[in-house]
Amino acid sequence: MAERKEETADYALSHAEKEGLYKAIFSRRDVRSHFVEKEVPDAVLLRILNAAHHAPSVGFSQPWNFILIKDEEIRKRVKESFERERERSINMLENNKERQKKYARLKLEGIMESALNICVTYDPTRFGPFVLGRTSIEDTGVYSVCCAIQNLWLAARAEGIGVGWVSILSNEDLEKILAIPAHVKPIAYLCLGYVEEFASKPDLERAGWLHRMDLARVVCYEKWGISESEKWSELSEAIDRLST
Repeated sequence: MAERKEETADYALSHAEKEGLYKAIFSRRDVRSHFVEKEVPDAVLLRILNAAHHAPSVGFSQPWNFILIKDEEIRKRVKESFERERERSINMLENNKERQKKYARLKLEGIMESALNICVTYDPTRFGPFVLGRTSIEDTGVYSVCCAIQNLWLAARAEGIGVGWVSILSNEDLEKILAIPAHVKPIAYLCLGYVEEFASKPDLERAGWLHRMDLARVVCYEKWGISESEKWSELSEAIDRLST
């Protein structure tokens, strides 16, 4: 009797669904300067937050919180923290005047211009001190929050909402301004809103600050630093073609 082959289920998304996903990934931008005056409807914001909340997390710990901010006075205080930290960053480049001038010209946040701000936090105490999967690599808790942020970012792009991550901030300032408990850590301060456009390239790439590296430069085979392998020859050749 012939051995019956088991059919493997195809769980791939449809062509249109995959196209939408990859479009969101490749056209997502860190938005700083293209926000327009238009409120984000609650129904849209709900979908974005729910997508973020469905991110994977170590031990299913879901260690994130989302602080939603529209208040102008709170945003002004955050903007003041940004200005102080930006000036400190500029001073770090005092030995490279050309780089320093270029940095000073960059638009790096949209705290006041965006429709709302969201501070995403990490609570390492959620569900108790023991978190399955976090016992060997403590940082997996923070990685989980970053997964939620990426979900939020891609969902926002699908909704036509721009997101900018403001990392030039003092966490100590944020903790005071937003009354964040001592055991909770701010991970990201995000600016959200509708935009005039999603630029064809990231702002920093367009400004000549840095360029996107070829994929071939960041892929290794079997061990660190191995850039060629017979086992991976077809993929390696395809990656090289992508880079040309």
